[in-house]
Amino acid sequence: MKILSFLALFLTTTALQAADLKFGVVDMARAFQEYHKTKAATEVMKANRDKVSQDMNERYAAYKTKLADVQSKQKATQDPILTAEGRGKAQAELGNLVKEVRSMEQEIQEFQQRRSLQLRQEEVDLERNLYGEIAEVVKKKSEADSYDFVFDKSGGGINRVPVLLHHKNANDFTDEVIVELNKGAGAAKPAADAKPAETSKGK
Repeated sequence: MKILSFLALFLTTTALQAADLKFGVVDMARAFQEYHKTKAATEVMKANRDKVSQDMNERYAAYKTKLADVQSKQKATQDPILTAEGRGKAQAELGNLVKEVRSMEQEIQEFQQRRSLQLRQEEVDLERNLYGEIAEVVKKKSEADSYDFVFDKSGGGINRVPVLLHHKNANDFTDEVIVELNKGAGAAKPAADAKPAETSKGK
């Protein structure tokens, strides 16, 4: 009986304490999407990916040209009118061209892997920085309005199910956060954390 009485008292006290708490929710995913820096950064990252695609196309064009040279030289080595000396010279040139082609293949593969990883890391860093800025606005808003707990209603859990499935008497102040984030957007320099694409082919 004492245990039951204690449990009832504990649950009652907990309920009373919870009744005094102030809860808020924010849709961080929506705030991220509507943040003016996110939109500008997306454009920068698209330009970076386009630049990488352009560099890859240039490399492939040079590779195809060199491959055509190999095929042409290969036919030349089979010319029946060639002397033994001429055939040997043509085969040596063919060997050098084949080495160049293989070197170009390796360089293209390494460039593609390196730039793909770099672009992905830039996007991850950018997203982390922007979410950090949004979280700071949420924190200041929460402190100013005396929220005890603030939940991200867009946060995903197991099987991509949102962690917060239901909230009662919790204020959603996502709109206020978005307004604060985009305050003075015209005068700001968006996407400052996004890096421009490499301009050198060798990088």
